[in-house]
Formats: sequence, structure tokens, C-alpha cells
Amino acid sequence: MRLWRGYWREERGAGAAEFAIVVLPFSVLIFAIIHLCLMFYANQNLQYAVEAAARCSSVMSTTTCNNSTAVQNYAAALYKGPNISPSFVYAATGCGHTVTGTGSYAMNAVVVITSVPLSSTACF
Repeated sequence: MRLWRGYWREERGAGAAEFAIVVLPFSVLIFAIIHLCLMFYANQNLQYAVEAAARCSSVMSTTTCNNSTAVQNYAAALYKGPNISPSFVYAATGCGHTVTGTGSYAMNAVVVITSVPLSSTACF
């Protein structure tokens, strides 16, 4: 019995126990911040590709972007972000030449795994 009283009063392993309690929430927070930044980067890259493809279809329609397949391939070539497998759709609508890009970003923050849909539209 005397041995157990001394065990509960001992403070030598307190730092390791506190670290074990804090390490998982801290890791989740750090990985969530990293993936959130990557998701914003993917969304910005998607927006850039969509805007450039819409502009190409309206300004340079006779050379590079003369049909819908060429516009979609041009947008896909411009996207340089994380692998979200983007798909691009071209349409000649009332506002001009519209290009829409969609993709899904897989956010993985240690214990939280979710898919975030991304979408961008540009019209020139």
C-alpha cells in the first residue's frame, strides 16, 4: 500500500503524460492548416485556369481555342495545382464565352478525412 502512495505522488513522468494528451489535437490542427492552405491554392489555380480559358475562347478563338474541346484542353493544361482531377465545361452563353471548372479536394487531417467540392466559373 505504501508503494502505491508514492507512485501517485511521483512527478518525473508528468511531461511525457502531458505530451501524450496534447500531441493528437496539435497534429490535427497543424495538418488541417496545411490542407486548408493547399485547398485554397487548388481553388486559386482552378480560378486562374478557368479565367484564362474563357479569355482564350473570346480573344484568340481562331488560333488556340477554336472549339469547345480545345478550350477544355487549354484549361486543363493551365491547371497546375494539387491533384483534384478537375473537369472543365465550355459554353457560349448570353454573357459571352463561359468556362466552368469543378473538382473535389480530399482533405486529410490525421483523424478527419473529408472531401471538399471546388468550383469556379468565368465569362468573357
